[in-house]
Amino acid sequence: MLEPLTAGTTLLLVLAALAAIVVVITAIKIAVRIAIRVGLVAAVVLAALYAVGVIGF
Repeated sequence: MLEPLTAGTTLLLVLAALAAIVVVITAIKIAVRIAIRVGLVAAVVLAALYAVGVIGF
């Protein structure tokens, strides 16, 4: 009599774990996209500052 309740609870735990994994994967994808954009903007700004002569290496 307790087995259907336990099986249902296990199923819910598995579904919750899958949902958490999907959320983590989505968050990582968004973070990578933002990091790439920030890196590109930083590269352009540094190149512009170098071209103008504000910074030099």
